[in-house]
This record gives sequence, structure tokens and C-alpha cells, in this order.
Amino acid sequence: MARRTTAAKGVRKSGGTTTRKAPKVFTKEEASAMRERAREVKAGADGEEGVLAKIAAMPASDRALGKRIHAIVMANGPGLSPKLWYGMPAYARHGKVVCHFTAATKFKTRYASFAFSDQANLDQGAMWPTAFALTELTAADEETIGALVRKAVS
Repeated sequence: MARRTTAAKGVRKSGGTTTRKAPKVFTKEEASAMRERAREVKAGADGEEGVLAKIAAMPASDRALGKRIHAIVMANGPGLSPKLWYGMPAYARHGKVVCHFTAATKFKTRYASFAFSDQANLDQGAMWPTAFALTELTAADEETIGALVRKAVS
């Protein structure tokens, strides 16, 4: 029986052998975030001091949002502890991340985001939002985020 090769599975080289091209699994930004998390764990960079330093190092637009999100979460999330998570400000309960802020510059996106993990008590029927795009925060937005954080830790 003849050996079958498919162009989609590999690249044919001279001599009849094929080699696979490794698929690009992570973007440069994602790989950088994973390396950053490894450094954070090794350095023990968790805690409010690390989170505030990370926010302070952000570009002005992300920094303003990050400061507001931090204040909202700390005021409305009793029992949540600030920590760094893949280079992002995050807030955990019993060591597990409940919510986190992602600066727009982190993954070179056009907006920052605030998201909840599966540890958040936000279940509402069969479908509910867990992440929100942020370009600015109004008073109403801040109240909505505060209410969601309160519900997430309830």
C-alpha cells in the first residue's frame, strides 16, 4: 500500500519526507503575559503594592481606568485581595481570581476591559455577561461595576 501524505499536514521536502510546521499557538503579547506571570510568581509580586505599581506603569488612558476600577473593586468587594495575574491587576478570593482589569495596551486592543472569572457569583439563567469593554467610565458605569462586584462576591 502506498504511503499517503497530505500537503495540509506537512511540507514536502526533497527525498519524499514531510516535516510539520509548528502552528503559531500564542501571539507575542500572550507569550509575554505568560512569561510575566512566571516572573510575578517567582518574585512574589502579588498584593496591593504590586497592583498599584502595575497600574502606575500603564499609559495615561489605561492608568485612569485602572485606578478607577481598583477603587471600585476595593470599595465593593469585601474579601477580595488585589494580586497580579498575567501582568494584569486582578482581585481574588481564597487565592482564586474573581475579576481582573486588562489595559488596552496589554494586547494592543482598541479598548480596555474588565472581566469576571467563573469564580464570580454572577449566574443569571442560562447566559450572562462576564466581560465589559471600557473606553471611559461614567458615574452610571461605576455603579454598574460596583453592583456586579458586590454580586460576584455574594
